[in-house]
Amino acid sequence: MAALTDEQTILKDQASAWATEQAPIEKFREMRDANGGIGYSTETWQEIVDMGWTGILVPTEYGGADLGYLTFGIVLEELGRQLTASPLFASSLVGTSAILISGTDQQKQELLPKVVDGTELLTLAVDESPHHAPSKISLTAEEKGNTFALNGKKTFVLDGISATTFIVVARTKGASGDTHGITLFLVDANATGLSRHNLKTVDSRGYANINFENVIVSRESILGTLNEGNETLENTLDRARAGLGADMLGTAAQSFDMTLEYLKTREQFGRVIGSFQALGHRAASLFSNMELARSCAEAALQAIDDEKENASQLCSMSMVKVGDFLHEMSNQLIQIHGGIGMTDEFNAGFYLKRARVLEALFGNQAYHRDRYATLMGF
Repeated sequence: MAALTDEQTILKDQASAWATEQAPIEKFREMRDANGGIGYSTETWQEIVDMGWTGILVPTEYGGADLGYLTFGIVLEELGRQLTASPLFASSLVGTSAILISGTDQQKQELLPKVVDGTELLTLAVDESPHHAPSKISLTAEEKGNTFALNGKKTFVLDGISATTFIVVARTKGASGDTHGITLFLVDANATGLSRHNLKTVDSRGYANINFENVIVSRESILGTLNEGNETLENTLDRARAGLGADMLGTAAQSFDMTLEYLKTREQFGRVIGSFQALGHRAASLFSNMELARSCAEAALQAIDDEKENASQLCSMSMVKVGDFLHEMSNQLIQIHGGIGMTDEFNAGFYLKRARVLEALFGNQAYHRDRYATLMGF
């Protein structure tokens, strides 16, 4: 684990204590069973806002703390441990990153203070198929004077059911697959012609499919430069992937801790099962893989903060290594617990379901292996 500053250590302890005491996995179970539709508790979200975590990335002139991505990752890891559901990642990291990268002063002044106080929920609407393919944009934005008409669909939009503003990736020129001709638009969730449809997912979060039927937006709603939005999109996605790595790490680390505790307490044949050599070796291997995954996740976050040239490679490496560990750890969580791990009454299933969804967000391991090789010139 990277050496944390005093400020980061305090924040980590705060996030760990709050998540464990105020938003534990039992709260997530209650939220799922209530089936409220938005995928999180509004009370939990307000507490997150009150603690100031929504402003971790936001510059001080807009009411934030400007603490950086590694600091944000520390919070996401602790929330990931308890599967705490909220729009923090989608709005305060992904959406905010896009605004910080390419927003005008007016857009920043209008949106960022509201992100900090929790009244504005941003989310990125990029994919249009079951698989992550950011260059294959077919949703069109046809220019009509000083306005654009958006037509098409977006799938699996994070917290799309509760978002107040969508950052929509549209095609203003060229064909699907072209990197040129992509433009990002800020679209009000209440815009005429925009409809959203709640998705029921295994991890019980508030994803949505979004349809656009002649949704009219002004030229002032463009985020960045017309037809040149691909660089903004890629930079935003890298920040999303770095943050997602921290979330995935938290989910995997808690799965490891639950498994280790079970190995220390479950008795069979008159001995705790952790004393059996095969299971001890398995736990040691999992711990080693967890530390490797942690190094990759933290390296990606630090690279974003340091604006390193190889940040994109490190973000894809994080997605691969953390994704691989999460996949294996969530399987082992179920397997080592045996029959009880398969029951809904036990929490292991929540971690397995969450793991499978996280692995697919913003590109699975296969996607990022290919991307890493491409970025390295292979």
